[in-house]
Amino acid sequence: MTIRMSTQPVVLLDGDAASPSDILGHKGHGIDAMRRSGLPVPPAFCITTEVGARYRTAPKATMDAVWPDVLDGIRTLEAATSRTFGSGPRPLLVSVRSGAAVSMPGMMDTLLDLGFTDTVEDALARERTAEFARDTRQRFSSWYQRIVGTEPPDDPYRQLRAAIEAVFASWGSPRAAAYRAHHGIDDRGGTAAVVQAMAFGNVNANSGAGVVFSRNPMTGARAEFGEWLPGGQGDDVVSGTLDVEPIAALRARLPGVYDELIAAARSLERLAADVQEIEFTVEDGTLWLLQTRAAKRSAQAAVRLALQLHHDGLIDEAETLRRVTPSHVEALLQPSLQPETRLAAPLLAQGLPAGPGIASGRAYTEVDAAIDAADRGEDVILVRNHTSPDDIHGMLVARGIVTETGGATSHAAVVSRELGRPAVVGCGSGVAEALAGKMVTVDGSAGEVRDGSLPLAAWSEDNTPELRKLADIARRVSPLRAHTRGDFPRLDRHSEAAVRTALASGQCDVVSATPLLAMLEAIRLNEVS
Repeated sequence: MTIRMSTQPVVLLDGDAASPSDILGHKGHGIDAMRRSGLPVPPAFCITTEVGARYRTAPKATMDAVWPDVLDGIRTLEAATSRTFGSGPRPLLVSVRSGAAVSMPGMMDTLLDLGFTDTVEDALARERTAEFARDTRQRFSSWYQRIVGTEPPDDPYRQLRAAIEAVFASWGSPRAAAYRAHHGIDDRGGTAAVVQAMAFGNVNANSGAGVVFSRNPMTGARAEFGEWLPGGQGDDVVSGTLDVEPIAALRARLPGVYDELIAAARSLERLAADVQEIEFTVEDGTLWLLQTRAAKRSAQAAVRLALQLHHDGLIDEAETLRRVTPSHVEALLQPSLQPETRLAAPLLAQGLPAGPGIASGRAYTEVDAAIDAADRGEDVILVRNHTSPDDIHGMLVARGIVTETGGATSHAAVVSRELGRPAVVGCGSGVAEALAGKMVTVDGSAGEVRDGSLPLAAWSEDNTPELRKLADIARRVSPLRAHTRGDFPRLDRHSEAAVRTALASGQCDVVSATPLLAMLEAIRLNEVS
């Protein structure tokens, strides 16, 4: 069977890749943009989303067709790093990571530290330390067995091919399918696979890994936000299985590296005209950037960040309104927990605020039990030691998320913010057992879990300064200007049908209980038409 590609199947991410993000995937596109800006990024190449899509229908023929190009890519990485894949004295290890055109954080597979043999371990022990070599090989072996399902072979090229196939196959995993269905993402495509030279955060005391945001993705505060784990690799940070340190700890330990990282974050934010989430590794005092993407954010942050970016001159009024969806505004208009109510309820657990908002329900510690309870019509709070991609079905049915371990950049935190679920993470050992079966209220803004289902009080668009500012902008952009009062026809609902009818009748001004929502819907309809 002959497989023909309409685009180059393997693309070097050297800053000159001409392919768009729907071909390179968001990860490959971000790496290429960072390389183009001269930032410190380990060399990498991308096996495109077109290859990933074709792999789904013809796995062997697709891999056979692109394999010579993959080998050329490895030779390019060897030349760029002055290292050799699969042998010493300076071995090259690589990561193989997924990267769909639309970011799907944690939903597909990744393998790190790939390329080990006994010879490679000996060479790394001589180059660094025996402890580093053992630790890195153990990490690789554990990852490989979990993702590929077998013991890793001695041939590093067989490891590489199996890893690429596992990444492509993970597009069809139940968790990825559930994520796409929830977000309305087209199921027919595929993921790219990015092969990148490893940078090691587990070398010594001046090494580590972390995630930094150019601005706070939970509150929208104009300040850097992130976490850092000395001696760790990237998955240690995002998995939520280990307790991490705030990004300020990196500034205290390695101030020069911190300054370089923050300068890069600000530069990338200006280039993208959006708040960035950046994964990084520090290897023996040297900074390496591994990935950048538009940050997943809470509804509150989405509104504040859109207004900030407009104020900073990075986006115009129309783009400001595109950055805020009706669901963001609806989330902000949900009833909130008043201080006197909150303080009167017993505090059951406290951790890091990871997903703003309030949710009440019964605590369940097992995903299947949570799903069954939700099917019965119960309001569910999912409480876990930590969440993994396999927990996505439970997270989708839960009203709120609580974890014992992990930080604000862990899997639980990132996915909860994107799903709009209130979340509290890092509450400490034993919390899941202590909360199991209880009716609780999760306050994802305060980082608290309180006893009982607590009553909430509602706000309106007029009570939030940010929403008033957005409404002022919307009245200058929207084909339908909506007001809280005035001598205009009344729009009883902000639904698509109601707004479409108003536009079709030639109305320019209306009175609405939710003016901003009505105008956002009118703008959306105007752009679609």
